[in-house]
Amino acid sequence: MAANRMSPVELRAALSLSSIFGLRMLGMFVILPVFAIYAEGLPGGDNLTLVGIAIGIYGLTQAILQIPFGWWSDRYGRKPVIYVGLAVFAAGSFVAALGVNIYVVILGRMLQGAGAISAAVMAMTADLTRDEHRAKAMALIGSTIGGTFALSLVLSPWLNAVIGVPGIFAMTGVLVITAMGIVYAVVPDVPEIPRRGNARGLEQFVAVLRDPQLARLYYGVFALHAVLMALFIAIPLELRAAGLPVGLHWQVYLPVMAGSFVLMLPGIFGARTPGGVKTVFMACIALLLLAHAALPWLAGGVWAIAAFLLIFFTAFNVLEAQLPTLTSRVASGESRGLAIGVFSSLQFFGTFFGAAVGGFLYSRWETAGVVIFDAVLLVIWLVVAAGTRPPASRNGGQRGV
Repeated sequence: MAANRMSPVELRAALSLSSIFGLRMLGMFVILPVFAIYAEGLPGGDNLTLVGIAIGIYGLTQAILQIPFGWWSDRYGRKPVIYVGLAVFAAGSFVAALGVNIYVVILGRMLQGAGAISAAVMAMTADLTRDEHRAKAMALIGSTIGGTFALSLVLSPWLNAVIGVPGIFAMTGVLVITAMGIVYAVVPDVPEIPRRGNARGLEQFVAVLRDPQLARLYYGVFALHAVLMALFIAIPLELRAAGLPVGLHWQVYLPVMAGSFVLMLPGIFGARTPGGVKTVFMACIALLLLAHAALPWLAGGVWAIAAFLLIFFTAFNVLEAQLPTLTSRVASGESRGLAIGVFSSLQFFGTFFGAAVGGFLYSRWETAGVVIFDAVLLVIWLVVAAGTRPPASRNGGQRGV
């Protein structure tokens, strides 16, 4: 029975690393519902293009720097790279808090994104957990991010009224400094992984790009987050059109997120064999596609849209947990950080791509345009994912690629 439970070190690693994600993302999510209104009062904030850059440049620098940070974590160790990334993130938060115009805020947001530690943290999670418990640890991280998102929707109006947007930026910096303390005092040290010399760097990079199993997972995370961002161009507007004021949208999001976390558990913990993992994986992609096919018919009804979101986030949460888990198992130990860096970069590029294309399509064809765009990405993913071969446990000596 003990083998079916996470060890104390694994549990401590999963909880502490999840808290690092949560502390960083709380500040980032809380700012989104109120920043555009705040920016109207800044010099240069009347330019909506600059406001969009201020919001989006965080994701751009994240996408660019995930690969270097993951690579550096393979060569110099996970904790040192995480410390550096958190310090840069905190500095950017304080710069944004002191921003006297939109350009300074853009600089601060750019620095926040430059603290691109997601790949290093996920690689560290993989280092500190056994294969049979890695999905649980990744699911905990995904649940923490989702829970933080839901919590931020509730806290945002209140924090804006109490401390304002500059105060939220400063609060984010303090939370990130707290996360540095958690890394030092709580996160277990990673067992030493043999590192190879600089000559291996380019060879490793080419290897993680050419691996066909990793490539399938890279496309998957790109498509998943492109679909999410395009969808959330349409959903808030559809809820408003259904008669729900923007300030009350949290009343839909919060129960949906809570319900989806419960419904995702059988998909995460019920699939114990490689065949079972693939079945759940493919079923969730298909469920996303079928839900999108029904979305155009849901306009005008808050409860119907809530039901769609419950189905969407149940499948999304399972895939969000499985994708990094599979990536960490397919990649070898010495290049795991690099592989997850590529994975994280494509996740953020998917976020940019989905938001940009989704906004363009919605402005012209409303929900139908977004649905068609998402459906194309999901159909391609179904085809690509058909060749996925989930690795068997390394305890069995099979990599499964």
